[in-house]
Amino acid sequence: MLEHFEEELENLKTNLIKMASLVDDQVNRVVTALETDNLELCKGVKAKDLEVDAYDNLVQTQCENILALFHPVAVDLRYIMSALMINNQLERCGDIAVNIGQRVKKAGSYKDLIFESQIVEMGRTAKEMLRNSIDSFIHSNSELARKVIDTDEVVDKFNKNIFKFLVSKMQTNPELIEPCAHLIVLIRHMERLADHATNIAEDLIFYTDARIITHQKKLANREKEGD
Repeated sequence: MLEHFEEELENLKTNLIKMASLVDDQVNRVVTALETDNLELCKGVKAKDLEVDAYDNLVQTQCENILALFHPVAVDLRYIMSALMINNQLERCGDIAVNIGQRVKKAGSYKDLIFESQIVEMGRTAKEMLRNSIDSFIHSNSELARKVIDTDEVVDKFNKNIFKFLVSKMQTNPELIEPCAHLIVLIRHMERLADHATNIAEDLIFYTDARIITHQKKLANREKEGD
């Protein structure tokens, strides 16, 4: 029974890693397309999302079966719970990659505007966050997970500054209203991508350290405001 349980856990981890690899490739393609204006890279991203969705269903089914058959406790139970949560985050990242690709195709020809706004730097940072969060899960590396969580503030700052920049451009040059509108939606997707990477890192820490740190910073700030 124990050997069968360990095999099921290993199969679950393997499928999550395969799913994460697909999502990582999706995100890498659309961010590189943004950097290089090579819109061909966006092709196939939506098709890969169907594969990601299939893994989403598979992983969820595997987790449900393990819970029903083996009744795991302690660290094993935390692993299954974190796997379910990470699975959901990865599926959302796949959707976001598709959305980013759509916006890149609509506004990708405005290269000067894109580079001046620092959207490329924001995209690179969000992509690295996702990759690091995936690596933190694969290697059970809580230190790397905390690095991802700390980097989320960098993406939030990019988001705020780029939004102000794009609004200013729209106010001074009406011809840029449409591309800037697409880019505002684009940075919103990137900000959400970073949020999901942060969530994966938090789920990993829940597994490795048996600590729930989700919303910790927001709750701490609320307590300070109440003082």
